[in-house]
Amino acid sequence: MRKQSQTIYEVTILYIGSLNALRQREPFIVFFSNLKKAVETIIGQLALNGWPIKVNYTAVYRSLKQRGSYQCDFDVAGAKVFRIRIVPQTLNPVLTTMGIDEKPAEPTRKN
Repeated sequence: MRKQSQTIYEVTILYIGSLNALRQREPFIVFFSNLKKAVETIIGQLALNGWPIKVNYTAVYRSLKQRGSYQCDFDVAGAKVFRIRIVPQTLNPVLTTMGIDEKPAEPTRKN
């Protein structure tokens, strides 16, 4: 059985701006194996919670190809509230030596 690496998408919601000082929250991170499903989920949650839909599949896809990541900030009355960031990650990467060299042979002792 051959193992292959696969791209998954890390979606992070970062709480930023001056409102974060009042209500500190940890970043929310979720992973998707399908970019279209990730974008659809984001759009659905934005709509459900009353935020403008500033995210679309084409913009995300192009940004990932050109810059390697996508991010979009959301604000209320000019104050930034949160940032959505999407970054591709490799699942099951090809194994490497991880920079570990072969152990040198121990010198033989002369008696």
